[in-house]
Amino acid sequence: MEATIEKSVQESQKKQRLTSRVQFRKLVLGSILPLGLVIIWEIAGRNAYVNPLLLSMPSDILREFIYLVQHGHLLEHLQISTWRALSGFLIGGGLGLLAGILVGFSYLSERLLNPSIQMLRMLPHLAIAPLFILWFGFGETSKLLLIAKGSFFPLYVNTFLGIRSMDRKLVEVATILQFNKWHFLTKVIIPSALPNILLGIRLSLGIAWLGLVVAEMMGSTSGIGFLINDARAMAMIPTVFVGIIIFAALGKISDSVVLWIERKCLRWQQTFKGG
Repeated sequence: MEATIEKSVQESQKKQRLTSRVQFRKLVLGSILPLGLVIIWEIAGRNAYVNPLLLSMPSDILREFIYLVQHGHLLEHLQISTWRALSGFLIGGGLGLLAGILVGFSYLSERLLNPSIQMLRMLPHLAIAPLFILWFGFGETSKLLLIAKGSFFPLYVNTFLGIRSMDRKLVEVATILQFNKWHFLTKVIIPSALPNILLGIRLSLGIAWLGLVVAEMMGSTSGIGFLINDARAMAMIPTVFVGIIIFAALGKISDSVVLWIERKCLRWQQTFKGG
């Protein structure tokens, strides 16, 4: 008995070590390209191959970031931008999920709603932003609605496609088992469409950050987008790059969180991981 327990513990420790090595390998491989670009960028800047007024060196950007953290209001702007992006995503993404389920579940809803939604999906952010400001002013409402508008469509489209690409045999089994609509939705449709739904969440989060940039740069007195716009007007190029890198980091972090949830929820999937 003790030998069996000891063997099980050893196998668990071996699996943990293997997982740690895999994660470390992923981190190293993922860091090679950005670190290489940063080194080349720094060397080019120090040797005057690039104009510092157009492209600041990474060391200057790092110093500006430290200065903004210590003496500026960077964290305050960051909190405001994060709240706007997540709030707009929850509004738009939530509505997109509900609309995708409704249209995917009902043939009548598809004929009634899908053509209009697809037409609205083609409207660009930059064309809509001035109208939102005109209708709702420069307050939080116009910003949240602009972010929500962008977050709505990726989740809607992927949810709809996930439902419509469901295996027909699952529908037949649910019919034989006499599932009511609620059980059919929660035990068959949503689990089957979950890979597409999670993909839609990742895309919607990315669009939410893009919508935030447009919203904050076209009429705002706070947020990272405002910081970038203000720095651009005063030709403070390192500050502009600090804002851009923060947006990129926030987008990557949010995408990684959803990707981690996806791995946990879709362990049953046997997909090709690359050769």
